[in-house]
Amino acid sequence: QVQLVESGGGLVQTGGSLRLSCAASGRTFSTYAMGWFRQAPGKEREFVIAVSRSGGSTSYADSVKGRFTISRDNAKNTVFLQMNSLKPEDTAVYYCAADHLLSTAPIGYRYWGQGTQVTVSS
Repeated sequence: QVQLVESGGGLVQTGGSLRLSCAASGRTFSTYAMGWFRQAPGKEREFVIAVSRSGGSTSYADSVKGRFTISRDNAKNTVFLQMNSLKPEDTAVYYCAADHLLSTAPIGYRYWGQGTQVTVSS
């Protein structure tokens, strides 16, 4: 089992950047693929980006390609989401998630953080 805690959310203007972090508990972080999802008010939770256990493979939603990147530091049990060129439509609660296989679907992850709010003002 793994516990996840996100941080780094906040308010930013259109075109700005934010870096989210997700810290994981336990000594088996490197055995988990990590994903980021987001959920805006009144909308379903949607896939944003994910990285494999080693960090060698990534998957992106079309809406964030070229703007968001994911990285992980297995020595520090942390995964990062770098968000650049932010748009108002990126406004949502962002969640990190973990499971042993990389997936782009929420059902593919058993472990979730509590979420962090990202608000992009126009």
